[in-house]
Amino acid sequence: MSRPKVVVIGGGTGLSVILRGLKTFPVEITALVTVADDGGSSGILRKELAIPPPGDVRNVLVALAEVEPLVEELFQHRFEGGEGLSGHSLGNLLLAGMTSITGDFQQGIAAISRVLNVCGRVLPAANESIELHAEMVDGSMVSGESQIPLSLKGIKRVFLTPDYITPLPESLEAIAEADLIVLGPGSLYTSVLPNLLVPGIVEAIRGSRAQKAYICNAMTQAGETDGYTASDHLIGLTQHCGEGLVDHVLVNGATISAALLERYEEERSEPVIVDEERLRALGVSLICDHFITEADHKLRHDAMKVSQALLAIARQATNI
Repeated sequence: MSRPKVVVIGGGTGLSVILRGLKTFPVEITALVTVADDGGSSGILRKELAIPPPGDVRNVLVALAEVEPLVEELFQHRFEGGEGLSGHSLGNLLLAGMTSITGDFQQGIAAISRVLNVCGRVLPAANESIELHAEMVDGSMVSGESQIPLSLKGIKRVFLTPDYITPLPESLEAIAEADLIVLGPGSLYTSVLPNLLVPGIVEAIRGSRAQKAYICNAMTQAGETDGYTASDHLIGLTQHCGEGLVDHVLVNGATISAALLERYEEERSEPVIVDEERLRALGVSLICDHFITEADHKLRHDAMKVSQALLAIARQATNI
């Protein structure tokens, strides 16, 4: 029996959580990961070594790795002292080193993938550093993925530089052959859209026979999606990528504890309202369930429940 081919597009913690669930099922996974990060260790390495930022790729590699927990812990270890080392994670340094050895970021990822026995393929959205910019509602411009949410001005649109960015042929091929394409979860403007803005990616998604699903965030994000409902998230995608890109939207229907709501209120974050009627008016199938879990005083998507919902869509698409 053939296994469904699933392409997951995004970045940040949310993407890694979902991939940990998906890898436990009989599917072929390709993760397409943003390379717009410019903060922390990733920002330093991209500036000093002229390589794409490795941070989001590192997290995805670890999420898909089949290794002993100690190896995973080692890869994620972050140095807290030492001149020049403080703040860097070992995984970021290894990716930078393998890029230097192979002469190519994508080939460096492939080599590390073999070392970590990664389940599936991990591909950067582009094989070069890209910079994310935002035009704010007041007309001002902000440059840098890490700086955009800090302006707190409301985002009108985001775009990439340089003007000429080449998508990886492997990414376009994976999208063309996919049975299911998943967008998110993750920050709408700084994790999901930077992938879709790479020339050729949206066109490939539209041309694919795959079902397309968007996993909506459960909470708004300060400086990025303040006050957004679920349909506002989808409209944000549409304004940048055109209509009809998504077939299904997964939204959370679980109640969030008062303690966590109070904690997130301090971060100017609130539950995303699921406006079902408006979503359906946008022509998408709505899948609502208890898709979140609470752990360590944080909200996370329930990797297994989300994966099961995604696999149900994939099986319908492939008649498996």
